[in-house]
Amino acid sequence: MALMNKVQNIVVLYGWRRNAFLLSSSRSISTFATGCENRILKSPSLVSLDFPDVWNSSSTNYSEPVMDKLASEHTARIIDGKQVAEEIISKVANEVTRMKKTIGEVPGLGVILVGERKDSIIYVHNKIKACEEAGIKFKLTEFSDNCTDDEVCDAIMQFNVDPSFHGILVQLPLPQHLNEERILNVVKFDKDVDGFHPMNIGNLAMRGREPLFIPCTPKGCVELLIRYGVEIMGKKAVVIGRSNIVGLPASLLLQRHHATVTVVTALTSNPEEITREADILISGVGVPNMVRGSWVKPGAVVVDVGTYPIEDKSCEQGYRLIGDVCYEEASRVASLITPVPGGVGPMTVAMLLYNTLESAARKFNFVLTS
Repeated sequence: MALMNKVQNIVVLYGWRRNAFLLSSSRSISTFATGCENRILKSPSLVSLDFPDVWNSSSTNYSEPVMDKLASEHTARIIDGKQVAEEIISKVANEVTRMKKTIGEVPGLGVILVGERKDSIIYVHNKIKACEEAGIKFKLTEFSDNCTDDEVCDAIMQFNVDPSFHGILVQLPLPQHLNEERILNVVKFDKDVDGFHPMNIGNLAMRGREPLFIPCTPKGCVELLIRYGVEIMGKKAVVIGRSNIVGLPASLLLQRHHATVTVVTALTSNPEEITREADILISGVGVPNMVRGSWVKPGAVVVDVGTYPIEDKSCEQGYRLIGDVCYEEASRVASLITPVPGGVGPMTVAMLLYNTLESAARKFNFVLTS
């Protein structure tokens, strides 16, 4: 396989929220996982989270902030995304096996890879490996850097009409000469397992709506928060970055979970001041060690989506990976933190597989047991 040959030659990897009546009539976000240990995902449906906003005078009450400092020897608890992803993929595999035995069908994922970006090649390789582990049918269509929009769109159309494929993924980013908006719009809505179709993003943004698919990386981030017992409702969340892949959908998803969300962009004049107010901090911009310990509120939960290689001759590959967050500093201040690698990355792949399984189950009216 051409992709496998490319992977073998790679030595560098690039990267990048309460009203009293609510508490008496419904569970808080952090309790949704209780009693659903057999589910593949612990995250509830978005529509089940929707309820009216009721403001009262207590909303404006002021209390002095707590300024207790964590001891200098404090170390944050690690959020093990790799372990959680393995558990999810194992359950996906069980459902795929049951689907095959019951109805003789398996989920199928079609992937389009354009160009020779080393990070994209590795990401696709990881997705192929995970699909093989879960028993999901996989087909890769590759194009050179100088391909045209029409060529890529034609390949997507083939997956659109093929009933054996229930998910389509266009590996991003695409070469600059290609029209990403046009290409992604060609992906059939009910096969958009990456969750980037305007209808999926629109339904994610609107209360009372449930998208068919939530973008994999933000979905993985929130799944980790829920599994580690992090309360989202009513908390201050800051998302660094507003990309269509991570920042925008992450901010929308956190709002659907009733967090108060602030987005920090490259044009924000006081990012450190803003991030220090965050109970939950998610960064996904690909700027290594940008988020220092001084940016983090004591006891905050830090989710690092960034991935960046730096030269390190002591490592076998000649490099090691770091994230947007200066781990050594932030781990002395945060309560929970994702490492890089082994944090959000594996969860992105696991969510892709789950979305593909869910798409196939929807098509075949197959009821998932877990």
